[in-house]
Amino acid sequence: MDKKRRNLLGKLALAPVLLGTHSLAAGPKRESSASTRLQYSVNAYSFNSMLRNGGMTFFDMMEFAADIGLDAVDLTGYYFSSYPEIPANSELFRLKRKALELGLNISWTGIRNDFVNPDGNARKADRELIRKWLTVSSNLGASIMRVFTGRHSYEGFTKNEVKEWLVEECKTCAGYGAETGVVVGLQNHNEFLFHSDEIIDILKRVNSEWFGLILDIGSLHSGNSYDEIEKLTPYADYWFIKEYVYPGGNKTPVDMKRIATILKNQGYQGYISFESLSEGDPQQIITSMFNSFRAEYENL
Repeated sequence: MDKKRRNLLGKLALAPVLLGTHSLAAGPKRESSASTRLQYSVNAYSFNSMLRNGGMTFFDMMEFAADIGLDAVDLTGYYFSSYPEIPANSELFRLKRKALELGLNISWTGIRNDFVNPDGNARKADRELIRKWLTVSSNLGASIMRVFTGRHSYEGFTKNEVKEWLVEECKTCAGYGAETGVVVGLQNHNEFLFHSDEIIDILKRVNSEWFGLILDIGSLHSGNSYDEIEKLTPYADYWFIKEYVYPGGNKTPVDMKRIATILKNQGYQGYISFESLSEGDPQQIITSMFNSFRAEYENL
């Protein structure tokens, strides 16, 4: 990324705000006496088109994150050219070295999986994929790796039967997480578990300090989104903040002050990652989201 582009990104970080007027074994998060220990990241999916068409690399993404004042980046697995095969360690170590130069953490990785698929062999293959990419995550220094429930049709089985598969698969993966030192984080993704209560039920049934929750505020479409978010907050090991929420399934601009208030009241002290799914310049959108949230949080 050239000097002119870096200067432009630096100015974006100062632009006016554009948007918005754990693990179960350890129990709910403990409040800290520090004013805040929030760390800010950006999820690679925000740059989906650019990463796929060559308009941006992970190195460019890191420079953008550093320029606007973020603390970390999320490097999603399927933007590595080798995916689903794991990349060479030399590639991973170059990314680690770049992050060090920029003063960033690589906080998160993620893969695609489907644990509600009735095909046991397919679930086994996804388990193996998770095991391999947990090693990648560990080699990058990431503390958590995202997994999904999946959205496969399970005709002929009850939802409770499918939940049994899901719990057993997640228990196995939590064991892999313990071996690699990386938390397996279930992202609620509006695809099988639609309510906070059933998400919490799965977390409790897996019951491992190596299995946690990546709380996606934009994927709670049933009922009052903010109430659902607040219920999940004590269990969250990582947050995804998006520009829209969906109360009752209706797309609505996020109330950053309300999200900031929920986080502050809970005393959350971990990573918050911004992810944009909107049309437009993702760099400007992410910059605006970050500035908006930080201003609301610091003014509480």
